[in-house]
Amino acid sequence: RAPGIRGGVRISRQLRAPGDPSHGEDLARLSPPRLGSRASFAMSDCSRAVFLSYASQDAQAARRICDALREAGLEVWFDQSELRGGDAWDASIRTQIRECALFVPIVSANSNARSEGYFRREWNLAVTRMLDMSDDHAFLVPVVIDETTQESARVPDRFRERQWSRLPGGEPPKSFVDRVKR
Repeated sequence: RAPGIRGGVRISRQLRAPGDPSHGEDLARLSPPRLGSRASFAMSDCSRAVFLSYASQDAQAARRICDALREAGLEVWFDQSELRGGDAWDASIRTQIRECALFVPIVSANSNARSEGYFRREWNLAVTRMLDMSDDHAFLVPVVIDETTQESARVPDRFRERQWSRLPGGEPPKSFVDRVKR
């Protein structure tokens, strides 16, 4: 395998050591803008602003949330519209989770019923990313689309540490969209 190539994807980021005077530039380039900041979510700054993660049975509810956020002018990663034939989808999803400004897991009876599923990997990738974040960093916004309770939900423990939003059927009220925009 050629140097700088991992899994068929060229690795182009070269990080400088903490003692190097330009080290701060690396951190600024790699850190996604915080919600509510004046930084734009241009493709070069952050691949997507909001990542929606859901069980495939909840695709219609996820689509409603996606549409509402996009109508408000937010960038949203929604796999049904973002992945193209021939994409290395696993690498693409991992990159989006690593670079998104906000991760929105959609919790439901459908996700509870499934012991396995790629959405569970996405959830764990988001939790792993949180290990490098301060506790007050706005990154994780769990959304429940049915009567599933926080206590009964089969989710990573870190999800329970955050305020959950209830969006019955995936219909987000304006207040939810406004909160995500901040």
